[in-house]
Amino acid sequence: MKQNQNFSETIFALSSGRLPSGVAVVRISGPKTRFVIETICGGLPIPRQAELRTFRDRLANPVDRGLVLFFPNPNSFTGEDCGEFHLHGGRAVVDSMISLLYTFDDCRLSEAGEFTRRAFANAKFDLTVAEGLADLIAAETDGQRRLALQIASGSQVELYSSWRTDMIRARALIEAELDFADEADVPGSVSDQVWFAMQDLAEKIELHVADGKRGAIVRDGFRVVIMGAPNAGKSSLLNALAGTDVAIVSDEPGTTRDLIEIKLDLGGLPVLITDTAGLRHTEGKVEKIGIERALERAQSADLILSLTDISNPIPAPLVDVGANDVLRVATKTDISNGKNALSSFDLGISAVSKDGIDDLLGLLKLRAEHAAGNLSDPLPTRRRHMELLGETSREINRAVSDIGAPLEVRAEYLRRASHALGRITGDVDVEDILDVVFSEFCIGK
Repeated sequence: MKQNQNFSETIFALSSGRLPSGVAVVRISGPKTRFVIETICGGLPIPRQAELRTFRDRLANPVDRGLVLFFPNPNSFTGEDCGEFHLHGGRAVVDSMISLLYTFDDCRLSEAGEFTRRAFANAKFDLTVAEGLADLIAAETDGQRRLALQIASGSQVELYSSWRTDMIRARALIEAELDFADEADVPGSVSDQVWFAMQDLAEKIELHVADGKRGAIVRDGFRVVIMGAPNAGKSSLLNALAGTDVAIVSDEPGTTRDLIEIKLDLGGLPVLITDTAGLRHTEGKVEKIGIERALERAQSADLILSLTDISNPIPAPLVDVGANDVLRVATKTDISNGKNALSSFDLGISAVSKDGIDDLLGLLKLRAEHAAGNLSDPLPTRRRHMELLGETSREINRAVSDIGAPLEVRAEYLRRASHALGRITGDVDVEDILDVVFSEFCIGK
């Protein structure tokens, strides 16, 4: 979606969510903010202090009575003059206020993310902070909230800015040697000062990229795939974990043909659990597709729950999940009558009696927490971060390893590395991604 970038216009929107509600907040930002507030409220309130006012239309008819706030530029969220009208949250009240705001020249409803985009354009924060705000709004678990809040507070940009400063300093030393080699106060060789430092920086960035797996788990979820032979109890387990019948359960083999997924919140982390088709040799075209999808999903899973019906153990063929972590689970323990020991399994459960279900949830929580690790560290959370960090480390490694190249060429590698890192924070050349980033926001933010 192409954002309107005419900042001479004043924008407004309902910022408080779905109506009706107890209170509704209508936000406004732009050059006409002062005039709009003065006209509707009979004067400006003291900056950054809420005042009780009667809101009136252009004919002095009352619209509502509530609080108004004014935030003069540049000390506001967007860096422009901003205001807030706190109304009663009825649809008719809010509609009347929105209609009134439309009567002012050069005032219009904002697009999704336009308030935040103006804040970015006015250097109130960098692009990673904007993305952190988007993640904070979208957070569904406490872990997602904590990670998003950390990014929105600027910890990520501080780290990346320090790395970029190191690269700029290295380039300055190289260029000083090139331009002022005869001067006494310029080092005769930059190799000891620059290349070892840059190699160390590349290693730090690569470790940071590896930590992106943890960030993806917190942001997108710890992925668990249930696998096993037909009638091993996969769909019954999914229903037991979901607390409702989300999958069809039948004695007929091959009932599940497609992937069925639920999301759980375990210890503040999102855990995505996928039920899959039973693994067996079959001639059925549709069932074959279901089995192929099951194996494909297993390849990208963080944990495999390999289920076996302990009352009638049937080995599941075709299982090749590489190095994925596997938890072996015995099912239908309520009807096994002790015929088969559980010693060869990590856990025994019954979806009918619910025996072992809490233990399984506890294990899933521990696995997810272990995979997510310490959330106090700044983590890359988005694909574009990972790609640009990878490009940064590759360019640094080229500069370090290409010892036969002229210094000018090696300095160019470092310039490209700092350019890639700057694109993450929005310091350089990011117009091609701004629309994508800010379209993730809701209207009013």
